[in-house]
Amino acid sequence: MFSVSLGGGAELRPLEPWQAAEFLAHMDRARETVDPWIPWASVSTDLDSARATLQRYADLQARDAGRLFGIWLDGTLVGGTMFVHFGADAGACEIGVWLEPAGQGRGLVTAAARVLIDWAVNTRGLHRVEWKCRPDNTASSAVARRLGMRLDGVLRESYLYHGARHDTEVWSLLATDSLGAAG
Repeated sequence: MFSVSLGGGAELRPLEPWQAAEFLAHMDRARETVDPWIPWASVSTDLDSARATLQRYADLQARDAGRLFGIWLDGTLVGGTMFVHFGADAGACEIGVWLEPAGQGRGLVTAAARVLIDWAVNTRGLHRVEWKCRPDNTASSAVARRLGMRLDGVLRESYLYHGARHDTEVWSLLATDSLGAAG
């Protein structure tokens, strides 16, 4: 298995179905913070559902359509990043991230997202990397800015959460942009 150092005792590595118990313990710690932003946080509530979440991404990876990575800090899973969608043929992908409070304020999400962007653009040759978040998720918007992304626009009332509709910002970075220039 590979791991990529993110500095300060943190590393990025694959998050796979066999790690369901560790993922569930992390989700239990992170759920309140993560749930409004990541739709599957509230569906990983027991070992079977946590394994199903991880298996979904393993299946996406097998089809070259998505991937899931965890962020470990001093040996404890504290968050992650993923290719929500990965379209090599179309040359575009979407990155998503999450972090429990114990990992916040250390630049881990920005560092992990840079690793994924670099791999998508420079190794796989993708042209467009997208980042989507609710406008009230100011921490996520700030990461998009640090990554050098531009706000393309807002999808009005596109995200349903607990019966309420929320807007979604769409940020992007093109291979022709200076990658991570704002970081």
